[in-house]
Amino acid sequence: MIFLKRLGAAFIGFVAIVTFLSIVFTAAYYATTWLFAQLYYTPSPLIQQLLTSIFGLLIVLITVGTIGFINHGRMEVWQDGLFGSIVDALGRIAQGDYSVRLDNPKMNGSGGKPVGMLVQSVNTLAQELNAMETMRQEFISNVSHEIQSPLTSIRGFAHALHDDNLDAADRAHYLNIIETESTRLSNLTENLLALASLDSESYTLDPKPYRLDVQLRDIVLACEPQWQAKQIEMNLASEPVTLAGDQDLLNQVWLNLIHNSIKFTPARGKICMALHTRDNAIEFCITDTGSGIAPADQARIFERFYKADASRERARGGSGLGLAIAKKIVEMHHGTIAVQSALGAGSTFTVSLPNQPN
Repeated sequence: MIFLKRLGAAFIGFVAIVTFLSIVFTAAYYATTWLFAQLYYTPSPLIQQLLTSIFGLLIVLITVGTIGFINHGRMEVWQDGLFGSIVDALGRIAQGDYSVRLDNPKMNGSGGKPVGMLVQSVNTLAQELNAMETMRQEFISNVSHEIQSPLTSIRGFAHALHDDNLDAADRAHYLNIIETESTRLSNLTENLLALASLDSESYTLDPKPYRLDVQLRDIVLACEPQWQAKQIEMNLASEPVTLAGDQDLLNQVWLNLIHNSIKFTPARGKICMALHTRDNAIEFCITDTGSGIAPADQARIFERFYKADASRERARGGSGLGLAIAKKIVEMHHGTIAVQSALGAGSTFTVSLPNQPN
């Protein structure tokens, strides 16, 4: 009978604790949501979760500390000044100082664990915000550089066209350069808009079953002027494959890979493509006889704005966004994209997508 009473008391205590934590973190969620709405700021789910957790832990800590102070006449956390350090750290983070790091307290008793979780959450928040700020600055720098380069060329050659002594051949050459750089700038803008759209949480796929092998043949035929101009031998080996995916988005993936292979394959080179099903996956491989990619570059080839050879890529009109877009689209379809290459031995890009029978 005593055992049952203790068991019942323990169960009631457990339910009370769970109810209290549910109320606290629900209130923390709505409080942070209201605050973001007032600030007209929409954070990423990770940042919102971290801030909600920190706010909820603060409420728990204050409540536990207050109860401990009333019941025992002491508040170890407050005596150590840790709460003040946490508030100061959050204030510095709010002002843009993401280098803040708090030492994890070595505390005895029941108060150590929630305080340690709170400190760890603050440190994680600072680290994530610091990483995001670094990426933001790098992105702005890359975009500025990529936009400034064609604009400089356009401005320079447009100024040169004011020379009345230019002959027809030079004038046509300058106009051709202006047109090329304008196209490059337009492509960059389109790619940036595509990335912004894909990154937005509101973007939804429109997966429908369609014949992937037919799509690939159509793209190869559409690119015929490019590979015929370089006398490249094009081979496509495929079996009938039906894929459930967003046809328009995946079209960008195949176009990017085929255009890249044509771009980096020398005249009278060879490009081989293969499409087949393997186990529960649909696999597409494209292999070229181009110059290849160095091992150090392969690890970063799918990063935004990364170029294995910036000068040569710029001469070809690339922006370093195509493979990043392709990777994003493939991952949205729960697939993978990888590269195998060696300098002077060409490259092979492999896309693997889940095979979902219909």
